[in-house]
Amino acid sequence: MTDEKNVLGFEPQKETPYNGLLPYSNRLDAEAIEQLAVIKANLGRTVQLRDIKFGASHWTGQLAKYIRLHGYKFSKEDHIIFVKLLFELITMPDLSYSLVQKFAQLLITLLKKRDMLSWDDIKLPWRPLYRMLDEVVYSHYEYHGLVLYPSQIEGVLKNLIKVCRLYFPLEATQEMLDEWRPLLCLFDMTMLRGMHYIELFLPTLLPVEHHDKGFRLWFDEMMGLYLSSQNCPSWEGNLVSLFSRLANDAIGYIDWDPYMDQGGGSRCLSSLKKMFKALESFYHPSNAGRWNNKLMKLMYKLPHSVTRRLHRERYKKTWLPPVPESHKLTNEEITDFVENMRPIILLAMFSKTGSHDSAAAIKNLAVLRPEIIIPPLLDRTYPALTTLTEPHRLIACLQCMVSAGRPMLCNHKWFPEGRSHVLPLLNHCLPGIDPNDIKKSLTTFQLISTIVSFVPLIDCSGALQCRNDLTEEERELCGASAQFEDFVLQFIDRILGLIENSSHEHTRTDSSGAPHLTHEESMMEVGLLSTFNAIVQQSSDSIFDLAVERVFRFITNTVLEVSVAGRFTADLVRASVKVHPEKVLKKFMLHFCDIIKRRLQNEDLSKEEQLDNDFLWNLNLLSECVRCDGHALLPYVDDLKTILHAALHLKCKEAANMAGSLLQHMLKAMTLMYPLDYRSSQSDWNAPLSEYLPIRDWGMSGDVNNLELKWHIPTEEERLAVADLLEQFLLPELTNVDRHTAQLSTLDREELEGSLKIILHCLLGAGVMLPPLQGESIKLVDCLVELTRFSHIAGTEDFTIDLKGENVRNLVVKSLRPLVKHMLTNTEDDTKNLNFLVKIYRCLLFYQGTMKEDFDARWKSLHIVKKSMENKLQGKKKHIRALLVDRVQLQHELRVINQRCKVLTTCHKELFEDLFRLATSRYMEVRQKAQQALGQGFYLFAYSYKVIIDDIIALLKDDPGLEDHQFKGALYLLYGEGKRCLVYKRNWETMKNIWPALIQAKNTEKPSLIKLIDDIADKVHKNIETTEISIKVHPEVLKVAEQMWTSGTAPSPVLPPATETELKYGLEQEELRNKSYLDGYTKLVDEMVRILESGVLHWKFHLMGLEMLGLLLRHDVVFPAKAVQLFISNVIHENIQVRKISVLAVSAALKVQKPNHPMVEINPYQLGGVSPPDPSSPPYPGSRPDNMWHHYDDSLYPWKPDTWTKLTFVEKTHWGYYTWPKSMKVYAKEQPSVDRKLDELNDEEKPIYEHFMEEAFVKKLINYLSLEENKGKDKFHSKYFVFFKGLFRNFGDTFLPLLKPHLERLVADTLPESHESNHRCASEIVAGLIRGCKHWPFEKVQSLWEWLIPVLKTALANITVESVKDWGTCFATASENRDPRKLAPMFFLLMDNPLRGEGGSFGDSSRLYMLQGAIAQQEWRIPSLLHSLLNYNKQYLSHPYKNVRDRLGSLLVNLFLYDINIPHGTPTTSPTRDVFIKSVMSELQPLVKHACSIDKAATSVEGSGDIAHTNAHGADLMEVGKTENDINADVQENGESEERKTAIRLFKTGSAGSETACRSFETQICQLKTEINDEELRQDCTNCAAFLSKLQLSHDVLPVVIETVRMVASMSQWHARAAILSYLQVMVYNNLFLVQESETKSTVQDIVIKLLCDDQLEVRELAAMTLGGFLHCGYMTLDDKMMSHFEQLSSTKIKKKVKKNASHPIKSQVIKTELLIKRHAGVLGLSACIQAYPYDVPEFIPQILMDLSDHLDDPQPIQMTVKKTLSNFKRTHHDNWHDHKQKFTDDQLVVLTELLVSPNYYA
Repeated sequence: MTDEKNVLGFEPQKETPYNGLLPYSNRLDAEAIEQLAVIKANLGRTVQLRDIKFGASHWTGQLAKYIRLHGYKFSKEDHIIFVKLLFELITMPDLSYSLVQKFAQLLITLLKKRDMLSWDDIKLPWRPLYRMLDEVVYSHYEYHGLVLYPSQIEGVLKNLIKVCRLYFPLEATQEMLDEWRPLLCLFDMTMLRGMHYIELFLPTLLPVEHHDKGFRLWFDEMMGLYLSSQNCPSWEGNLVSLFSRLANDAIGYIDWDPYMDQGGGSRCLSSLKKMFKALESFYHPSNAGRWNNKLMKLMYKLPHSVTRRLHRERYKKTWLPPVPESHKLTNEEITDFVENMRPIILLAMFSKTGSHDSAAAIKNLAVLRPEIIIPPLLDRTYPALTTLTEPHRLIACLQCMVSAGRPMLCNHKWFPEGRSHVLPLLNHCLPGIDPNDIKKSLTTFQLISTIVSFVPLIDCSGALQCRNDLTEEERELCGASAQFEDFVLQFIDRILGLIENSSHEHTRTDSSGAPHLTHEESMMEVGLLSTFNAIVQQSSDSIFDLAVERVFRFITNTVLEVSVAGRFTADLVRASVKVHPEKVLKKFMLHFCDIIKRRLQNEDLSKEEQLDNDFLWNLNLLSECVRCDGHALLPYVDDLKTILHAALHLKCKEAANMAGSLLQHMLKAMTLMYPLDYRSSQSDWNAPLSEYLPIRDWGMSGDVNNLELKWHIPTEEERLAVADLLEQFLLPELTNVDRHTAQLSTLDREELEGSLKIILHCLLGAGVMLPPLQGESIKLVDCLVELTRFSHIAGTEDFTIDLKGENVRNLVVKSLRPLVKHMLTNTEDDTKNLNFLVKIYRCLLFYQGTMKEDFDARWKSLHIVKKSMENKLQGKKKHIRALLVDRVQLQHELRVINQRCKVLTTCHKELFEDLFRLATSRYMEVRQKAQQALGQGFYLFAYSYKVIIDDIIALLKDDPGLEDHQFKGALYLLYGEGKRCLVYKRNWETMKNIWPALIQAKNTEKPSLIKLIDDIADKVHKNIETTEISIKVHPEVLKVAEQMWTSGTAPSPVLPPATETELKYGLEQEELRNKSYLDGYTKLVDEMVRILESGVLHWKFHLMGLEMLGLLLRHDVVFPAKAVQLFISNVIHENIQVRKISVLAVSAALKVQKPNHPMVEINPYQLGGVSPPDPSSPPYPGSRPDNMWHHYDDSLYPWKPDTWTKLTFVEKTHWGYYTWPKSMKVYAKEQPSVDRKLDELNDEEKPIYEHFMEEAFVKKLINYLSLEENKGKDKFHSKYFVFFKGLFRNFGDTFLPLLKPHLERLVADTLPESHESNHRCASEIVAGLIRGCKHWPFEKVQSLWEWLIPVLKTALANITVESVKDWGTCFATASENRDPRKLAPMFFLLMDNPLRGEGGSFGDSSRLYMLQGAIAQQEWRIPSLLHSLLNYNKQYLSHPYKNVRDRLGSLLVNLFLYDINIPHGTPTTSPTRDVFIKSVMSELQPLVKHACSIDKAATSVEGSGDIAHTNAHGADLMEVGKTENDINADVQENGESEERKTAIRLFKTGSAGSETACRSFETQICQLKTEINDEELRQDCTNCAAFLSKLQLSHDVLPVVIETVRMVASMSQWHARAAILSYLQVMVYNNLFLVQESETKSTVQDIVIKLLCDDQLEVRELAAMTLGGFLHCGYMTLDDKMMSHFEQLSSTKIKKKVKKNASHPIKSQVIKTELLIKRHAGVLGLSACIQAYPYDVPEFIPQILMDLSDHLDDPQPIQMTVKKTLSNFKRTHHDNWHDHKQKFTDDQLVVLTELLVSPNYYA
């Protein structure tokens, strides 16, 4: 038993270590025990008494606060009970999701530390979580507005599942697979849904011995799915995420090698190396694009993940499955990984998007291998520090050095020389403190403070004489440490110069008259203060004295303005006095006090409104000088009081403000509790060097268990001094205020302002010692348990102060409340003083020593610094000591914030009432401040809004006596801040009061008020959540709550469990509460309806009222008949917005009224006539005997009654494709009757029935729905479709007789002005009708189709461009989620010769569009229909019209979509691509023949054998024959054959059809890509080639692709050869890991090298570009053999001969073509080597450039190639030429300069 267990009575799970470092830590164990016992008792009882909304919500909040303050300071048994209880609460059916969210966040907190609870400790069921997530993400009600979820609920639930899945039971994996496998239909949206659940829920951290019941059940199956779908389906990300999690959780238990596309060595590292080589240029600063963010994210996350894994393997102790020794990372692998990442890191650090990600990556890599990362970083940093022309490089280097600072200093094993760079870096970066470059200065400050935080600035050079145990490295460091003194003094000189340059002539002030800084100045102040503070904290006494002397000399000899320069200087004083207060106060305090007291003796000083800078300078510095240890301040209190008496009431506001700050800082220094020592080491720095050597503490981390903190703890002497200050300065001001209020004396506004400021400064300074407001507590809610809040120990409880024997806060309230009333009555325009009153009120209510917003800002800042400097490899809170001290201080402040019990008293209520009056006062500035204070009060004091809600509502009334500013103030109080708003408080009583008042509010024409009302309505719509009507606690929850007492763990609950009587009473109260909730809801709806029906509302409030009433629709309560009546009557309202709201509301009401349709369980295998498969066998997706029974069968139509009744309809398309559910249910054949009369309907249904039985109502409705709303922008509205679907679903064909004539009229309309809107309306009704007849009996369905088919024929005959999309959506919507056998009439209609020519090509393409939409929804279940359609379409594939061909091509995609290979999949019964392609390939032969004829003609002209160069007038001339255009013209002279035209049209249709078709046409695509006479054909070929090149290939396809490439590269048509090179570039890059096999590489290299010697210039140039790209991405290696081959080719001698003829009498030099081609090929090869390194200069590049320079005088095209290469080299290497030129010799540089620098015209 541990000592802690002896003290506490239990073994705590994980206590926060920072509590143990607080000066009052010995009292915290008792506090924790007491609070935990109270929490256990009240949480258990509130659940037993069934009070969840108030009681459980409150006590779970207290538990969350307990965890934040004490950590997990409870036993494992209690931990498990808390988890179980919260889990049961969360998964209670019908619990409001607002409470679910709150409980879930606490449960996440309890479970996020995985080490505390193992898999054996607790098991959590997965189905309740699945049910909840399914309800939220795929809700049937959210679309209708019947349930309103919190905006964050989905994310919270997903996070909850992530922490819970570790504790799912063993059988969970198999149960999940059985549940979600049936959803995995590859063609359906349910595939994404199933994969979403699989990725989120499947557990991957089971114990090793249970892997057979974990991932081994699904790994091969999911990997097969992943590999079979190559081209990024939408669900691929889910599988990647799942595999990623599995790889992390099961290291060493899965062989990943078979899934990596290349071999050799460590496959993973080798693949990473190749990937980074391929991506390297994308990280270059010159390349910026949309890829940057993702690549940067990869660069940051990869080292982070490796660091986490290494921490797990080497440092972390956990119950999680261990990593096998054989699979742990070795040092060699870590080294390889860091070396692989180094090049891209060093490039990305100069990215245009910033170096933040690079710095983070460098930090992790430097932790792993500092000797690899830091030296090249230093090599870039030192030159950047010496240059003035590239500040962006300097800033990037400094930011990265900040991240690498700690690894450089701390990692002595791997990088022992790191510490030797401390002094050079510090000295070199001083010039970076530049007043003209803020960003550079801030980065410099950051680097200096980072390094100094780890290094004691102590001169250790004396150790060389007194110690003989020093290593060589230590001797060097000791010698270098003598420079610390010079560095500190130079740094101070720099910042003092910065301060002098920061001085402003004109200062900015806020409304209170106080100066304020710009954002840049504020950032500079933070940087300067933190850096100087770090330096003086880390300095030895001697260096500190020199630094202080230098600052003192500056202060005494300089006077600057005080708003900026003075503030910066005061920060230096503040930092100095904080370190050695006695020493610095003695020097500074006497100086300041003497000067100020001498000046204050001048009587005229108090009357001057503007004082000179000398006085203000010293007073400002004095106000900061007292921010030190309060003990050291006591000797100077009397002098300071003398100054305060004179200075606080100076007429100069600036001086008075400084005096107020002086008073406030004095009080804080003596009342607050704070650490005194922030040094990096707690060793004695004054010890002799022979005993203590400071350099051995460089880079040392703080020990959280042994910080040896020194605290300032207020003494009785300090308390008395504070009490005396309050008596001397606070009480007189309160007396002045009292006299002013009683009109015994009069204070002018400036004097009153001065008094209020002094009161505020006193409260802010001494607030921590002032007890909270006292008064009688107010009970705001009824609860069966006490809703107490804990007060927490903060160390100052024994140091409270009162005045005159009274509570100081109450004393202030007593004086200020009359003042508020007086000012609002007499001087309401004194906004400045009213604002000060609001500040004082906030202080009285909320301030206990620190404000929460200030604490939150510091907490955030601390964690940012912590994240930037933490060592993720070692962990264990190995932070620098200063950071740990800050964290302890924040822990203390957190306790201070929660020190007092937040109970609302009558005194609080009085202050709230005053703030309410101020919040509704006349002036906006005062209202805003008061509203913010009230909002904060509502947040901190639960349910406190109730004390003023009636006052708010009173100001909403349409009363002539109320003024606009009161109305506006009330509205803003309702509006709230952020997402908080009083209008949608989840309380029926509150809503019942506010909502009716809001819609009956005062009518106004003021734009600001109108906008505010609109903003309130918008905020309600965006943020309102469904309020609970019924909360029923389930027995399982009660059982877990009882374990609070039965577990027997300490501490025991302070209250006994509920008795039987209490349990019974709790049940009764639950029923009463639920009844009151329902009554409140009903009353609210009734009242809203009454007001809306009264007809007295302004149209704007009427509209808002309707919207708000619509928000009250619920899925669990039938909407009252009165409300339904209101909405159905407004469906035909003349206002379109009212109609829209009403249609949505009626649709939702119809959803709630939807009849229950019984379902029955079926055996699909029995229906298919087969036996069920073996449960252990894998699924066999696709068409199987057991699922063919529910395929479409056109032989069943026309229907017969007996046939219809025998059919078993399956509405959901995905059922049966992958596998069947364990329990397959379908709708029963006998369904509730839809033929109901009025007397058979519920009251809520009757209004709808009555209205739709009125012909006038129906006519008016159709007329409104068929109106055009937005010209040319109207489209099929799903809301109207849902509306009619609900009507026909709930009421059958009752209303159809009245709708038929209107529908017939709408589809027959052909008038241009009304056709579009009429057909849109008709399409919506038809879609709703077809979907709504789902449960109609056979006779009604048959009758419906008999009438509907002629109507649809009319509609199809009258379709136009404007209505085609509406009808397409109609047929697709009608077909969605419906058994295809039910839709046979529609399919027969659409399949009836769609290409019959009626309506021209538009009519044909439109009918195909309708058909495509309908069959696409049926997916794999209509194979016979697809075969029929394919056979029909074959004869039209070469249709003469483009729009028809395009539609046919698109239709081919749908026809062949189901021809896919899945592991264990069965062959599809739908059409297959191979059969189709074979049937059309023969028809494409004319294209190939024609292309060959063109190419042969071109070749015969181009292949002249010689190239003539006529040397005349300095120009090169070439004999040229016919152009390519001439050749094509010759070929086309006789016109194209009809056979070729048909083949072209067929090719266009097929190339648009599918990926396999394109791949099959690859040869033809390459041949036709440069078709001249047919732009459309050329563009199609280009698109297809681009599409093909981007495909992700599989292993079995690769040999075919490579062979096709080789074949095309050997073709006689040069266009084809050029096209295949373009394809090859992209294909290789997109399949880089697949094409790594040596044989494939060799083939590709041979193809490219061969084409370098191609006869055609364009092909040679493309081959060179391709080669350069392959070398650049690392796919090919530039070896000696390749280089010698290029050099040999480039050295080919060109033989010349002289030729004369009659037409050319001048002598010509003729060159052999084949020799020129060889020489050009060699030059192109060398150029490709240059092109492969656009941002680097390998050692062989200079010589290649020299070799190329020898070819500058060669004939064309060699000369042009060389010039282009040199030009590109200059362009790509220009930015870093100062580095690159170091790779060249002097002679090479001379030659290169002559080549690259253009000659001067004037030279």
